[in-house]
Amino acid sequence: MSKALMARLDRLLANLGYGSRKEVQALVAAGKVVLDGKPLKDSGVRIAVDAALPERMTIRGVPVDPPAPLVLMMHKPLGVVCSHKEDGEKIYDLLPRRWRLRDPALSTVGRLDKDTSGLILITDDGDFLHRVISPKRHVPKTYLAKLDRPLDGSEAETFAAGTLMLEGEEKPLLPAKLEVVDQITARLTITEGRYHQVRRMFAAVGNHVVDLHRERIGGIVLPEDLAPGQHRILPAAEAETVFADG
Repeated sequence: MSKALMARLDRLLANLGYGSRKEVQALVAAGKVVLDGKPLKDSGVRIAVDAALPERMTIRGVPVDPPAPLVLMMHKPLGVVCSHKEDGEKIYDLLPRRWRLRDPALSTVGRLDKDTSGLILITDDGDFLHRVISPKRHVPKTYLAKLDRPLDGSEAETFAAGTLMLEGEEKPLLPAKLEVVDQITARLTITEGRYHQVRRMFAAVGNHVVDLHRERIGGIVLPEDLAPGQHRILPAAEAETVFADG
């Protein structure tokens, strides 16, 4: 049985975004940090850190945030960017402020552009992030696309062929699966992550995407009760289902 990771209390809470080490020390001195029902008195004490910590520790009467590694799903709304550097409202602005101060920092697992809504994963686990986005994994992603013009019936065969070339590229796309929902709506599953891929695929067959929403990544499906802008923490076992085809 592996030993639990041990960490100094003040450093742990500072890394979770609860303030500087000095501010954390003040929290502890004021009796605001409680572990196993008892207020902690020493901010330098070393404690065991694992996924069960939020069940054992409270800060100001509220369960402590989960320690790293953390994976969460979010329903990304329209108009929000996924980059730390782009202008405009950022996806990280939708998280609790202290989460933006965590170390290691939270990052999106891939991106959705400003005009695309739906499922996105966010994590501070670099290994998990790189496993999901690795080109070798071919993790499937499913999008619901509303189109400007009616489908002509040839798109599914074209996308499935594995020969479609996007403008400006020299390598054909891997086969993709298209499901017709109605005349102007289609569900498309791809296993790559090229720049604006779904929009460019429909452009290549003479159509234009007017609304794009991601429903699924691997075995993780966006819950119907998760409203735009809301997020949900994923237990480790559930996060790993991203590698299932669903």
